[in-house]
Parts: sequence; C-alpha cells; structure tokens
Amino acid sequence: MLTQTTAITSINLKSIPERWGPSLVIVIGLAGVVAVFTALLAMAVGFDSTLRATGRTDAAIVMRGGSDAELNSGLPLDQAVLIKQAPGIAKDDDGQPLASAEMMVIAELAKKGEKSGANVTVRGIEPKGMKLRPQLKIVEGRMFETGKREVIVGDGVTRQFDGARVGQTLRFRGSEWTVVGVFHSGDANDSELWCDVAVAQTSFSRQGYSSVRAVLDGPNGLNTLRDALNADPRLAVDVATEQDYYSGQTKQFRQQIGFLAGVVTLIMALGAIFAALNSMYAAVAARSREIATLRAIGFGGFPVVLSVMIEALVLALIGGALGAVIAYLLFNGLSVSTLGQSFTQVVFSFKVTPALVVNGLVIALIVGMLGGFLPALRAARMPVTTALREL
Repeated sequence: MLTQTTAITSINLKSIPERWGPSLVIVIGLAGVVAVFTALLAMAVGFDSTLRATGRTDAAIVMRGGSDAELNSGLPLDQAVLIKQAPGIAKDDDGQPLASAEMMVIAELAKKGEKSGANVTVRGIEPKGMKLRPQLKIVEGRMFETGKREVIVGDGVTRQFDGARVGQTLRFRGSEWTVVGVFHSGDANDSELWCDVAVAQTSFSRQGYSSVRAVLDGPNGLNTLRDALNADPRLAVDVATEQDYYSGQTKQFRQQIGFLAGVVTLIMALGAIFAALNSMYAAVAARSREIATLRAIGFGGFPVVLSVMIEALVLALIGGALGAVIAYLLFNGLSVSTLGQSFTQVVFSFKVTPALVVNGLVIALIVGMLGGFLPALRAARMPVTTALREL
C-alpha cells in the first residue's frame, strides 16, 4: 500500500506544472486566508504585548474604587497624600515614599497625513514619576522643568502625529506647551505626553489626581498596601499591580479582534474550500485515464484517495507558507495606533509570531484536507471500465 501510494503521489505531484492554473487557484486562495488571519491576530498580539510590557509586578496603581481605567478615576489631594504615606510602599534614598500622584487628561493631535485630530494621553507626573519607570530614557532633547508648560513626548507619538517634535509648540484647551524632549520606553508610555502634574492641574482646571503609582516594599507589599488602604474609612480605592492593570486593558480589544479574525477567516476559508474542490475535481477528471489504468493493473482505492489528499495538502501547505511570508513582510513591525480603553490612541507594532504562523498553516492544511477529500473519494470510486471507455 505504501509503495502504491508513493507511486501515485509522485505522478500527481509531477503533473502539477501541467495544471498550474487550477493549482494556483488553491495556492492563492489559501495564501489570502492565512495572510488575513495572521495579520489580524498580529495586530492583537502587538497591542497586547505593548500593554503587558508597560506594567511592573513590583509596582502598584491605586485608583478610585470601581474605576476600570485611569480616565474614569479621580482622587482628591488629601486622599493622594494618605495613599502615598500608607505602609507597603518602598522608600527612596531620601526616606520618602517612592510614589507619584499622577493626572491623566485627553488632548487632541492631528495624525500624520490626516486633517482630523485624534485623542492622545497627557500625563502629569510628580518628580518621582520617572523613578517608577527605569526603562524610560530621554532619547532627544531634555526633561521638562518643574513649574513650566513643557512636555516630553513618547517616540510613538512623534511617529504617528504632527507637531510633536522637539522645539514645536502644542496647544491644549487654550494653553500652549513647548515640546522639550522625546523619550522611549518600549511600551504603552510611548503613546503619551508627559508634563509637570502641578502645571497640568492649573492649565486643565483640575483639583485632584487620576491615580497614585508606587513601588511596592517587598514581595508582600501589595497585600500590605491593599489591607492598609481598605482599612482606612476615608478611602474607597482599588489596588492592583501595574501588570494586572494593563493586562486587563487588553481584554476587550483581544476579544474584538479574535472575533473579527474568526469571522473573516471562516468566510475566506469557505471560499478557499470551494476553490479547492473545483480545482481538485478538475485535476481528478484530467487524470481519469491514469487513475483507471493504475486501478486496472492492481492499484487499490485507498492509495488513490491518499495520493489525492497528499496533493491537496501539499498545495495547501505552499499556499499557507506563502500567506505567512506575505503577512510577515507586510505587517511585522508595522507601527500603528488605535483607541485604547481610555479612548486615547495607543501606538503599537504588529507582531507576527511563530505561534501565529503555525496556526495559519494548520488552518491551511484543514482547508486543503476538506477541499481534497470529496475529489479523492470520487477518484477512488471511479469505475475502471467506465473511465477507460470514456477515454
């Protein structure tokens, strides 16, 4: 049986160049399926990895109770002071809490090549805010000065928006801000503009903060901080690690993209299955005399079925590999921005991972198997005498 299968498969594969038209239909159809599937999920993976990279496991974010994002949170000045003095927060070299009360507001910048504006995050931080992000580096210009309307911008903002270069002036709600530096952190912070929190409160007419971030004091620091804040009747806050907070921000986006990828892939896969059916039926019909002759000299039906299936899978694998290559070349590392849960733009890059490529190839093989099964059965069940008589 193995010898017969090998012989028939060899004949089938060698004849593919003679049937390049129908074969190309299968390859191109599956290349499109895999490319679209991989590209959509590469967007979700890139967005997810960008936000996950932002959070630290040894740092906490404290927001008003029931707030699912900083934009929805508000902490009065007195509560921010209480939070920063709570146990469970590490101390700096000067003996002060390693914490930063921060304010988040939404501003608008014009995207490059577009006339309409898009929401961006303006974050006011205290001096210790930079110490909470050791991965952040100023790559151009300098740090903003306390008490001045100066901002530093993430390099993601400079790539996606106009007017955010060093030396340029930005206008937010009637106030003008000078861009004095560009920073890089490799995470969601690259999508923000940072300034002095006290100046931001004055300029945007805000009295409090959005959140308090703090470095935790040891492995049990989170529990200590949470217990202390929950026990204080003056406070009603939620405490979580930065990593947990940012991971939660990706859930809805991943679900939406996953659903979209599933629907689009299913629709395209159905089209590819019908294309494969037509192509493989045509291939079997074109080789009816060969198949009938082999059956007449003693070849079994199962080797015929298996050989046709192998041909379909080989074409599917070629199409899947082509689609993965196209997705990688066109989308891997592509920098884009989209709305995050706080209704502001998050700049991130597509990520075509090995896992996505493998999943795409599996889909291609499944489609190829479904598209080749019925034609393979037809080839095996073809009456020898009828096939020979017709030819």
